[in-house]
Amino acid sequence: MWIFIFGDMLIFAVLFGTYLHYRSRNPQLFNHSQLALNPGFGVVNTLLLLLSSLLVVVAVTALRRKVTGIAAGLIAGAIACGLAFSVLKVIEYHDKIAAGITPLTNEFFMFYYALTGLHWFHLILGLAMLTYLLYASRKPALTAKQFSWAEGGGCFWHMVDLLWIVLFPLLYLVS
Repeated sequence: MWIFIFGDMLIFAVLFGTYLHYRSRNPQLFNHSQLALNPGFGVVNTLLLLLSSLLVVVAVTALRRKVTGIAAGLIAGAIACGLAFSVLKVIEYHDKIAAGITPLTNEFFMFYYALTGLHWFHLILGLAMLTYLLYASRKPALTAKQFSWAEGGGCFWHMVDLLWIVLFPLLYLVS
């Protein structure tokens, strides 16, 4: 899992560097295009992911202490936060597309859709891992292997959160 997480982070680091390179070549286009984004969506999504990560940390701690009853509720809360993030992302994409803003609009929006879409794909994978974690947390006790998978799934979810913490200011705030 750690190799997968670090590999993903390396890929995103290259994408972030590429984005910054293109941004430095045409800052006026990127700054102007950025004004079409609604930072409110980004702020709410950031808060949702931070809350979900907190819930996952507490849930994994509860699983470690064999307090499975509370863990399931916490994981369900984290899943709800991830689903709310997805709903907001769909609304945001819909608003952009309805306004005629697509990945073909310009370089900024090509990066916007590519980076946020790739992040969203990882979020969906993370939701699948959290669903497994929810299933596992309902067992009276986890084997060492099951707990290892639960911990790895939690770490992957934290990576998804970390990536968004970089993406949000990079796309919505940095000028």
